[in-house]
Amino acid sequence: MPEGPSIVILKEEVQQFTGKKIVEVSGNSSIDIQRLKDKTIREFKTWGKHFLICFDDFTVKIHMLMFGTYRVNERKETKPRLSMVFSDGEINFYTCSIKILEGDINTYYNWSQDVMNVNWNPLNANRSLNEIPNEMICDAILDQNIFAGVGNIIKNEVLYRCRIHPESLVGKIPFEDLNAIITECSIYSFEFLYWKKKYELKKHWEAYTKKECLRCNLPMIRKHTGRRNRRSFFCTNCQKLHL
Repeated sequence: MPEGPSIVILKEEVQQFTGKKIVEVSGNSSIDIQRLKDKTIREFKTWGKHFLICFDDFTVKIHMLMFGTYRVNERKETKPRLSMVFSDGEINFYTCSIKILEGDINTYYNWSQDVMNVNWNPLNANRSLNEIPNEMICDAILDQNIFAGVGNIIKNEVLYRCRIHPESLVGKIPFEDLNAIITECSIYSFEFLYWKKKYELKKHWEAYTKKECLRCNLPMIRKHTGRRNRRSFFCTNCQKLHL
């Protein structure tokens, strides 16, 4: 599943179509895609893993799910979920979820929850975490209503940086460490974005998919953790378990 930084890259890649009219639309989406024909795109936005195509009185929300892809000014052989053609190019989306949000997009999203948004508010994240003291931190970090845009790669890398075991309970993690996690979720997301643009993201992984701890030279544990049952990679020697 693409994480927040990858959706930001998508937004940057399609900026050429801001203010452009859709002259042709097609696809196998269940929404009324013909509603988009002859409409002008006012803005592209992102909220976490959601890609938002904003029109005057409605917004098309696209979620890439696990295997979604897109092509700008080119096509795949398979039929797109949504294809938008302009006078000078096209955008095609595949294997994704598409919905229409009526009215003002700001009524649907709290922008302060998005770790890559200019309105990101770490204090709100701290308050939200305080309300779930018995949640494992590996689950809390993936809660999109607290850390919109953070996915499993970022989760693993942040917890490794902060030396916190993924199965630690939120309420048991020291205040300073919890704040460090909140801060790193945003910092690492922007680093992820920078490295991905340079096609060198994997080179910078320190925990995700690693077999040996870079700090301890001991085997990394690979385990599906928490109620979300997502893969975690961690070192039991340097990542402290708080229970």
